[in-house]
Amino acid sequence: MSKKTFAGKRCLITGAASGIGRATALRLASRGAELYLTDRNADGLAETVNDVRALGAQVPEHRALDIANHDEVAAFAEAIHANHPSMDIVMNIAGVSAWGTVDRLSHEQWEKMISINLMGPIHVIENFVPPMVAARHGGHLVNVSSAAGLIGLPWHAAYSASKFGLRGLSEVLRFDLARYRIGVSVVVPGAVRTPLVNTIEIAGVDRDDPQVSRWVDRFSGHAVSPEKAADKILAGVARNRFLIYTSSDIRALYAFKRVAWWPYSVAMRQVNVVFTKTLKPAPVAPRQLPPPASAIPAEPPAAEPDGRVGTDPVRATPPRQ
Repeated sequence: MSKKTFAGKRCLITGAASGIGRATALRLASRGAELYLTDRNADGLAETVNDVRALGAQVPEHRALDIANHDEVAAFAEAIHANHPSMDIVMNIAGVSAWGTVDRLSHEQWEKMISINLMGPIHVIENFVPPMVAARHGGHLVNVSSAAGLIGLPWHAAYSASKFGLRGLSEVLRFDLARYRIGVSVVVPGAVRTPLVNTIEIAGVDRDDPQVSRWVDRFSGHAVSPEKAADKILAGVARNRFLIYTSSDIRALYAFKRVAWWPYSVAMRQVNVVFTKTLKPAPVAPRQLPPPASAIPAEPPAAEPDGRVGTDPVRATPPRQ
């Protein structure tokens, strides 16, 4: 998007009930944008809608839904496009987080990261971006990835799988959509003071442990506000930036990774050790494995029609005449 104004622009925002999504909605409302909002938290979404309208902005459509559910996203898109033109800006901000070592993460946690953080934005993209392409009016797509989509943070395997995927998807679309004058930006925030900080699932770790609580508080102390993150996002969109940083530390760390791989590798190994000592994960419970085939008793052979027990004799095929 080449213009630096958002007045009158139709903007879709996911994750609008809290955190960066809510802050971005309010910032856009103050700049005269027309907002289409969604979140799975119905109460939080309703509060954001009321606050946006109090600023004088229009919210023609909003709906509580789960972006991981393609049918729900498709139905919302159909309802919007039946009564309104295509979007000018689509912002994929909704997301969840789970940390843990590979031997502690559950299959459900792996699946949740991919279904919400990666497939969720894909559902939004496939239902809202093609109408933008067809309209030929240009626009902008914003995908919120993470610092964990740039660097190998400890215990972030499942989360990074989704966030690296979203960054890769964004890079491809940056070039694919350029011919239609649709810009693509990927946001890579570090620590942001949002409800997500307090709801992060850490596999095998007691969140109520005082030492863990102190560590989370220290993490939050270095976090930027959702409002600052929203300002960085809108400034990056106005300049058509691809990578949008919300804090300088992530920019520096990513540069360190690219120009000094070996020192970066040593540093990340040490960070991993500190992470484990600080969070003190519970011992891994042994997993129940199925018994070997040799330990499973064979079923008794079936009885023949005449009462004999055994297998059918092999009947030779008579030779052709």
